[in-house]
Amino acid sequence: MSKNKLATNRAEMILSAIIDSYIEEGNPIGSKKLASNDKFNLSPATIRNVMSDLEDLGFIASPHTSSGRIPTPKGYRFFIDSLLQLEPLEQDEYISIENTVSTLTSSNKDLALNVSSTLSNITHLAGIVSVPRKKNNFLKEIDFIPLSDQRILAIIVINQKEVENKILQMKRDYTREELQHSANYLNQNYSGKSLEFIKEDLLNQLKETSDLAKTLMNNIIDIADDVLSTDDNDNYYVTGESHLMDHDELSDIKRLKALFNAFSEKQELLNILDKSLATSNIQIFIGEESGYKIFDNCTLITAPYTNEEGSIGVLGVIGPTRMAYQRVIPIVDVTAKLLSKTLKS
Repeated sequence: MSKNKLATNRAEMILSAIIDSYIEEGNPIGSKKLASNDKFNLSPATIRNVMSDLEDLGFIASPHTSSGRIPTPKGYRFFIDSLLQLEPLEQDEYISIENTVSTLTSSNKDLALNVSSTLSNITHLAGIVSVPRKKNNFLKEIDFIPLSDQRILAIIVINQKEVENKILQMKRDYTREELQHSANYLNQNYSGKSLEFIKEDLLNQLKETSDLAKTLMNNIIDIADDVLSTDDNDNYYVTGESHLMDHDELSDIKRLKALFNAFSEKQELLNILDKSLATSNIQIFIGEESGYKIFDNCTLITAPYTNEEGSIGVLGVIGPTRMAYQRVIPIVDVTAKLLSKTLKS
């Protein structure tokens, strides 16, 4: 074996040992501790030299003045791409995931929420699942029920079997007869039509209708406008955020507050999920690789899930860069594959 190859093997083994130790214990590791590992059979001085080279390459860094070192995002990236040995799922983990994805609900939102919760419970990280996207949503049936305080419960069946319930805050009270007339009109004229078409066609009907019927048509449009909207504020669900408090790297109150704000404001995460949706494989964003400073101390592991039309959503986890990659990556991968299999059946 050449000297260069020998040096490379030593460096990879030491980097792997540093990362394994840091993931498990969360403490910087020094040359003396590494030298006590029988598999190296190297002196502390030799290990220090290798660690110095790894630091020069940007793979490890010293968090303070001690001699211990911790991995950097660059070190994690090399470790994941070249050295990582994935672990198979435990049987109870596999069964838990399989039970969740096989129990499909009538609501895409419920599906996303349930899968996100399962991912979080198994990994003890924050789970994230985007709501399945549809190229077109088609109305099957709609009904309205009057509530108190100028509110209406809208029950809408989309794409044959997906049921959505929405509470609409109106500008006035509507009688049961007015709501029944609106529901009848929509069901008779637009069942099987896309929601986008219905909204556009209602406005066209309003322009063409007589003055006598405009009030009635306005009522229908006012009631239908919110419930038929294709804009969905619940683009994804993040669950298990409290797990992030258990990790020292993210336990700073200001950092956690900023991170939770990013979850609620959504745009940054949506952009990351869009990148993942355009791929067919696991995506791992370590620290600054996400492109957003708020996630600099985090890792996002994502995978797209599919149906017969192709990729329709993304699922994954968010946690500190110090996470058990060998265990978490297979969990995300298997969940995406099992969910895709269910959606295609």
